[in-house]
Parts: sequence; structure tokens; C-alpha cells
Amino acid sequence: MDQDQNVADACRRVLKNIFGFSEYRPGQEIAIDAIMAGQNVLAVMPTGSGKSICFQVPALVRGGLTVVVSPLVALMGDQVAALQLAGVAADAINSSR
Repeated sequence: MDQDQNVADACRRVLKNIFGFSEYRPGQEIAIDAIMAGQNVLAVMPTGSGKSICFQVPALVRGGLTVVVSPLVALMGDQVAALQLAGVAADAINSSR
């Protein structure tokens, strides 16, 4: 099995084990593959299409610290709470605290 397949398999395991999804939504897999290959990515997707998965999965597979800049304070709180419930060490810094 080649390195790219190992990385893709690791991403799918995180998608399933942490987020509970067995399949990617349209556009997610190509963005995640590009991020994991070290490419810069701009993902323009509609609200509710799962853009957050596109940075959360690579962050969990790579390990270490990931910094996400977002202007949506309420969304940050929701995402951090969901990640913490899944056992992921996550936090947010914003104007509310």
C-alpha cells in the first residue's frame, strides 16, 4: 500500500471514528486530499456543506496544533463543543472570553 493510500485511509478512519460519517460530502475529499498533500486550498462551498470537516480531519490526522481563523463566534463554540464530546482536545479564543 502506498503512502497516499495510507493517508487517505487514516482520513477516512477519522471521518468515521470522530465524526461518525462513512462517506464524504461532495467536495470534501478533494479538499482534504490536497491539504494532506501540502497544497494550499480555498474551498468555496455552501452553508451546511461540511467545510469544517475539510480542516478538522487533516488536523486530527496530522496531529499537533492547528490554528483556524474564523469570524463566526457561535460556530466556533459549537464546533469546539462537538470536538470535545468526541474526545478531541479543542478550544477557541474569541471576543467572548
